[in-house]
Amino acid sequence: MQFSAKVSDITKQRSACSIISADAKNGLSSSGKRLDQLTGGVIGKILKRGDLGSKLGSTQLINLFEGPSERILIVRAGKAPLTQAEFRKLAMASANGVKHCKDAISYLCELEVEGENKAWQAQQVTMAAGLAGYRFIQCRSDARPYPLTKFTLHALERKQLKALQDGMKLGAAQALGSNVARELGDLPGNICTPSYLAAEARKLAKKQAKLTATVLDEKKMQSLGMGALLSVSKGSDQPPALIAMHYKGGKASDKPVVLVGKGITFDSGGISIKPGLAMDEMKYDMGGAACVFGVMNALVELQPSINVVGLVAAAENMPSGGASKPGDIVTSMSGKTIEILNTDAEGRLVLCDTLTYAGKYKPRAVIDIATLTGACVIALGHHASGLYANNQALAQALLSAGETTGDRAWQMPLWDEYQPSLDSNFADLQNIGGREAGSVTAACFLSRFARDYNWAHLDIAGSAWKSGAAKGATGRPVPLLVEYLLGQ
Repeated sequence: MQFSAKVSDITKQRSACSIISADAKNGLSSSGKRLDQLTGGVIGKILKRGDLGSKLGSTQLINLFEGPSERILIVRAGKAPLTQAEFRKLAMASANGVKHCKDAISYLCELEVEGENKAWQAQQVTMAAGLAGYRFIQCRSDARPYPLTKFTLHALERKQLKALQDGMKLGAAQALGSNVARELGDLPGNICTPSYLAAEARKLAKKQAKLTATVLDEKKMQSLGMGALLSVSKGSDQPPALIAMHYKGGKASDKPVVLVGKGITFDSGGISIKPGLAMDEMKYDMGGAACVFGVMNALVELQPSINVVGLVAAAENMPSGGASKPGDIVTSMSGKTIEILNTDAEGRLVLCDTLTYAGKYKPRAVIDIATLTGACVIALGHHASGLYANNQALAQALLSAGETTGDRAWQMPLWDEYQPSLDSNFADLQNIGGREAGSVTAACFLSRFARDYNWAHLDIAGSAWKSGAAKGATGRPVPLLVEYLLGQ
């Protein structure tokens, strides 16, 4: 999608649709008032008739037969100044309302938002438009992309233009990264294999001078002693891949932030096989890997002066005669031995070796992203990603980035009192704790392999995709991570 910001006269600005707002008392913004005059009071009459409704974020599309704008989309706003959440709701509602138009211009940045500037508003409106324009069509013969290809932000005056352009650039990159992650997540497991992800990484790096990509194959992983990761892929005909994408935007001496993505391209549960109901959604078990790809795409777009390494631990977890069995003991790259009590707790096995491997980059921080536990969904639902960290400054920076973008996380405990649940009679540790605090004990497992650096873990099992009628990947937490990285 092509984004732009401009100072324009609403009475002369040609567009397929103009987006304006009306407050709780049907008051229009300055541009809305001018547009109402141009249409002979049509907008005011429709508002008085009550067609828009009173709920914040409700919309009404008006088709015009004369004037520079073919349509007007009115969105219901609240009392000024709006809260962050209210403005995001308006931005998303308006974006969904115009995605069937070929182009649109938004006047929503005329509104006031409590504690936020015009750059933030532009970021939210642009990101909403980019996200609304996503549609998965790769495997459908009857679907077409949404026609919305051009989106413009209106600036009231020229001195606002730079702020709108800066916010627009960031929001567009966050939407792009999110949509890359959504596309990879929505692909079926027979297409999106570890080898497919490796090819996508090479393709991205091929055209970017600041980005390199390397892929460790099964033989190389064996030589490094990655027994935990390889224990997961044993039951599959698909070979595993450890993918490393290195964005070099900073000085060579600058320590990188390392992102580690869980890339289980399909998770049957292995020998500890999952119930059949909704098992198709286990193609989303590579949501962490998809997020890393999304972030790297956003960085390429923004070209920030930082160094970031994206590691993707890609494997398929399948049952077969060669698959790992409950009770098997494997040796991780760190040298720690792990008793596998449940082969469906495989994400932590691929991640622990990758976390050890991440140490070779001498990172300033390591953040892993994983659809790790159903327990996190029970704890937090689908609104927030679970956040664990061994460094509070890192945790706070991630939480703040989530608040800024609306891609929120909630910090969970990582106390030593939980660690004994991972004790094993036969190995250094076992790969599951008990029923209680399953997301916490999974994070405790990972923490044992991340003691040499500042580390955070994002459990995105509840936030990476939606089920039901709106089934599909969300692209989270790409916006959070891009915001965090730019802050570094």
